[in-house]
Amino acid sequence: MTKTKKLINAPEDIIPQLIAGMVAAHPDMLTVEGPTGRAVVAVDGPRDGKVGVVVGGGSGHEPAFAGYVGRGLADAAAVGNIFASPSPEQILDAARAADGGAGVLLLYGNYTGDVMNFTMAAEELAAAGTPVRQVQVADDVASAPVERRGERRGIAGDFFVFKVAGAAADLGEPLARVEALARKANDATLSMGVALGACSLPQTGKPNFEIGDDEMEIGMGLHGEPGIRRDKLAPADQVTDTLMEAILSEMAPAQGDRVAVLVNGLGSTSLVELYILFARLKQVLDARGIAIHRSWVGEYATSLEMAGASITLMRLDDELAALLDHPCRTPALTVGTVEGAAAGSARSARKAAGSAEGPARATPAVALIREGAITPALFRAMMQRAGDEIIAARDWLSELDGVIGDGDHGITMEIGWKAVQGALENAPGDETIEGCCKRMAKAFLDAVGASSGPLYATAFLRAGAAVSDRLNLDAGALAAWLAAALQGVRDRGRAEPGDKTMIDAWVPAVARAQEAVATGAELAVIEAARDGAEAGMKATADLEARRGRSAKLGARSKGHIDPGAASTWVILRAMATALAGAQAAA
Repeated sequence: MTKTKKLINAPEDIIPQLIAGMVAAHPDMLTVEGPTGRAVVAVDGPRDGKVGVVVGGGSGHEPAFAGYVGRGLADAAAVGNIFASPSPEQILDAARAADGGAGVLLLYGNYTGDVMNFTMAAEELAAAGTPVRQVQVADDVASAPVERRGERRGIAGDFFVFKVAGAAADLGEPLARVEALARKANDATLSMGVALGACSLPQTGKPNFEIGDDEMEIGMGLHGEPGIRRDKLAPADQVTDTLMEAILSEMAPAQGDRVAVLVNGLGSTSLVELYILFARLKQVLDARGIAIHRSWVGEYATSLEMAGASITLMRLDDELAALLDHPCRTPALTVGTVEGAAAGSARSARKAAGSAEGPARATPAVALIREGAITPALFRAMMQRAGDEIIAARDWLSELDGVIGDGDHGITMEIGWKAVQGALENAPGDETIEGCCKRMAKAFLDAVGASSGPLYATAFLRAGAAVSDRLNLDAGALAAWLAAALQGVRDRGRAEPGDKTMIDAWVPAVARAQEAVATGAELAVIEAARDGAEAGMKATADLEARRGRSAKLGARSKGHIDPGAASTWVILRAMATALAGAQAAA
């Protein structure tokens, strides 16, 4: 496979350098606030008495999301890793910066990782007394039928929903009203896209899916997820008609209606092509007697260097049209002339006390149960080995994900486990296994976001709590640790066996581990878990995905192993290998 070229320095430095470049290029509009360094804030946006509008998501979609931060639009954006949700702590930094005392509205695309991370942040804001609401943008008609519209993913429709919400907040509307108008915009907005070529993640330099020279993917997702079907490449007018038919058949606008239009490039599609699409789009609307109130053509929500485009229509009434016309000024969008307070003078300091926990403290070892071969030091060695093997399997995991997802699972897991390894290296020598689990949870969640962050953080926390009365783990305690980790994943992700997720590896792993407890041997328990996970992982190839991004593929997801199940097997295999090695050396 051909390696791609990118003008970057080091893959691990991409996001901080991206943010530094944006802020340096637009110092009159943007600044960075908060200890995570991932909250891009409008210099003259947040102010006392105004609802704070926070947007966010993974990087790689520029100018979304930070490009829409500025006066009259978003007050702050939480910036995640490439194609991965920001973490709760990064979202909290953005929300605290945007908070003007009237509440905060969180806006983001309807993806599993974003939903989990933004919800965790919202729960923490609410617990601290900040009124908070959330709206998930769900405009992609290709990703679910109309009767399951709530399952749809958000693509370029973010552009219109963000604009409407930002205008409402700028006009002084209260939180409930800003939320209601954002939902109204979401309900009025429909999109559909087409991809002609793949993008490549900076960490791999490989296209994240394969497509023939004479093929196109209809309904492609914004992260490279496969669409509803693959067709032979067709002329621009035919492609436009296909996308417009899907949108208009559901929207059903009447003669005399008004719409706003966005023809969006996905990263490497020329304006020549985009304007050709727009020309045909206008012919279609003119023939139906539908007026275009406003239109935008260009790159507004990209997918790195993917070749392709999307079409978005928002059906307007007078209220939505007025909010769309309301002035705003951001790096990616300027409408009208913005008048307001001078930079930095619009708000008082409203920095909430940071809620991030410090390093996990070691639980006193007094009265803890000491039976068992797995000491805290050995447990840390097992986790370090898990990190090593995840890192070694990165490309394989990403390749699995590229077939049915967005191709970043291996990269995300590598980032998370490297953070875990670093955190464990700094752990006090007398820290208990529960303390290590707390440390691992915070490190993984802060580093990753995405869907893996909340899932693994919850798993580690629950697993640690399940053995909080122990210094060492015996066979029964190890099985209890595994069972609690499984329950944490189920509770946070709401997935069940058969959904084609990591649960399908975890469930048989725990079942076999519990059966092996009778042997009284810790190694037998973890090896049984490893073997159960492997069987469960392989069985996912026969399943049709019902959760996550691959659920949009339907039958096309069959025949492929779930990457989350694969990484579960890698982790349990590594734990077994480390324990066997330690016992052999003893």
